[in-house]
Parts: sequence; structure tokens; C-alpha cells
Amino acid sequence: MKYTNITKAKFIERPNRFIARVFVDGKEEIVHVKNTGRCKELLVPDCEVWLTAPGTPNRKTKYDLVAVRKSTGVLFNIDSQAPNKVAFEWLKTQDYDKVIPEYTYGNSRIDFYMEKGKDKYLMEVKGCTLEVDGVGYFPDAPTERGVKHLRELAGAALAGYKAMLAFVIQMDGVEEVRPNISTHKEFGIALEEAKAAGVKVVFLKCHVEPDELFIL
Repeated sequence: MKYTNITKAKFIERPNRFIARVFVDGKEEIVHVKNTGRCKELLVPDCEVWLTAPGTPNRKTKYDLVAVRKSTGVLFNIDSQAPNKVAFEWLKTQDYDKVIPEYTYGNSRIDFYMEKGKDKYLMEVKGCTLEVDGVGYFPDAPTERGVKHLRELAGAALAGYKAMLAFVIQMDGVEEVRPNISTHKEFGIALEEAKAAGVKVVFLKCHVEPDELFIL
């Protein structure tokens, strides 16, 4: 997944979860943050960030903030729409007979439905942007929606689907993602229940550039 344009900036502050103040092209600008998670360990004053300018008519902000360099020097993609895009690119290389995004199952919309021969698959994608000591954690903010998806996947696995939870790791150098039970204990419980029901957890390692994210 590649961005058509990218601009480097310096982060100033994040007044709320939707916007940030940055210094770009010699002036201060309000930009849209494409991630509603906390990202507190990433978005710190004076850090390097990268912006895209989608050029959508009648936007309130010119730029979207999509990447940030952590104090450790590691580059993170924090675009919450990126994981599904790169997962779709990856799935199309995995020899499935059919790949359908945004598939309604039960009371949820699951990210992907696939078929291979007689087997039917469901895959929910979660982007991981939280890293501690070389390990990824999810979520970085409570996610009732994530718990709901895990329970739908567990039910699907028991109904005969090959159900998967795929973590797209939006940084280099991290190979696994663990439930962030200190932030959302219920997600950790639901994940263990889903695995016990037969849901497979997949870690999709990525390489990040300011203008690019792809699964290794």
C-alpha cells in the first residue's frame, strides 16, 4: 500500500483524538489524525510525523497524519485504514478462490470472507500500533467492537468456518501481538475464548516507509 504524496512535519500537540497541530512547510497547521487510538507513546511534542493530502473537496483539513517516528527511531504507520488495505493486497496473493471484503456475518461485518475449495474462511483484521520492549499489544484503547468481533469469530469457528484474527503489525521488528489486558481486560478474555473455539491468530509482519506499508 503506497501513498500518492507524503509530506514531513513536526508534531506539536493533539487537542483531541481527531486532530493534531503540526508544523509543516514553515507554518502551523491543523491536520486530521487517521487513528482514534491513544498513541500517547508515539505522538509526543517535536516528533517527526508524515502527512498525506488526499485533495478531497470541502475537507476541513488539508492533511491526514499517517506515520510517526517513535523516540526509539522506529517508524510507525498509524493510519487505521491501512491494515485492511494491505491485508486485502496480501490475501490476493494467498491462492484463495474468492476474497470478499466487508462480509456480513451474524450481527457483525467481518473484514474478509474467503473460499478455497470447499473451505470457507472469515478473517477480522486489527492494526497494531502499540509496542513495548519489542512486543506488540492490542488494543491501545478499550474496544467493545473488537470484543464483539471475537465472539462472532468464535461462533463462526464452532459453525465450521475457518476463522482468523489477523494482526497487521504497523511497525518493523515486531513479530507477535499480545492482548493489552491492562487497558481492556475483556478483550483478553474474549481472545482466549475465541482461540479455544478454534479461531486462529495470525501475525502479519510489515515493513514501514513514510509513504508505504506492506506485509513481509
